[in-house]
Amino acid sequence: MTIPDHVSVWGELADLDHTLRHVDVPVAGGNVRTRVLQAGAGPELVLLHGTGGHLEAYARDLAGLAQDFHVTAYDMVGHGWSELPDYPYTIDVLTEHLIGLLDVLGIAKAHLSGESLGGWVVAWTAAHHPDRVDRLVLNTPGNIANKPEVMRRLVESTMAAVTDPSDETVRRRVEFLFHHKEMVTDELVNLRRQVYSRPGFVQAITNTLVLQNPEVRKDFAWDPSWVSQVKAPTLLLWTDHDPTGGLDEADLLLGWLPDARLHVITDAGHWPQWEKVPEYLETHRAWLLLGKNPSDG
Repeated sequence: MTIPDHVSVWGELADLDHTLRHVDVPVAGGNVRTRVLQAGAGPELVLLHGTGGHLEAYARDLAGLAQDFHVTAYDMVGHGWSELPDYPYTIDVLTEHLIGLLDVLGIAKAHLSGESLGGWVVAWTAAHHPDRVDRLVLNTPGNIANKPEVMRRLVESTMAAVTDPSDETVRRRVEFLFHHKEMVTDELVNLRRQVYSRPGFVQAITNTLVLQNPEVRKDFAWDPSWVSQVKAPTLLLWTDHDPTGGLDEADLLLGWLPDARLHVITDAGHWPQWEKVPEYLETHRAWLLLGKNPSDG
């Protein structure tokens, strides 16, 4: 009988020397207890998950990335098993949390790779803290055009899952991230159910979803006024089945960013790091270590 490529999160980490701990990170005048996983050796690489996510979003990639990088994955403030302080998690707050984490971990400068909301955060960080960023990967950053229908769908599906963290509603939210929905495991759904059932998480996700409010979003919305300040060489990692934004939005970023390239992973949705692991890993190695876009041949 053939053993599946993916058995469990622990199966992905079983042969990887790593640390998993909580550290206190200064944010908004207080400390946020923050869950952090680190592994490997080499250039610093920090991974940021998306809205309502947690570091297990990268479970299938950590061992591969750790062969070339000192990799750090963490739960953003108000997410996963990090602390859930009660204030809006706007992009500047999420950036402050990232910079504070780098300081606590003693990382002066790093490559940053962010998926969805994480892509938004790393781009904002590169624009406002250029001395802390080496190269960027914006992985399916989502809704660059700030479309109201995309924002509404994200709010409705996320709030439905958090207010009723049943298998059915949470599975539907996780399946939204995948083109190959058969890859959504019971373990992945139940991890989300556990996070969404944490005391105070309904308020925490409300504090995250303020970014889908056009009045709040306008101060941080993707716009050439700040995107053009990103000097770090940037790879746009898109897919052909991303439900949050098409290649027309990638073209917007290519026009706004001073130094950007595009690579499209086919046959994948919003989580290519889970659906297309070998290509995701090779893309990061090529861009971050060699400065090459795999699409250039």
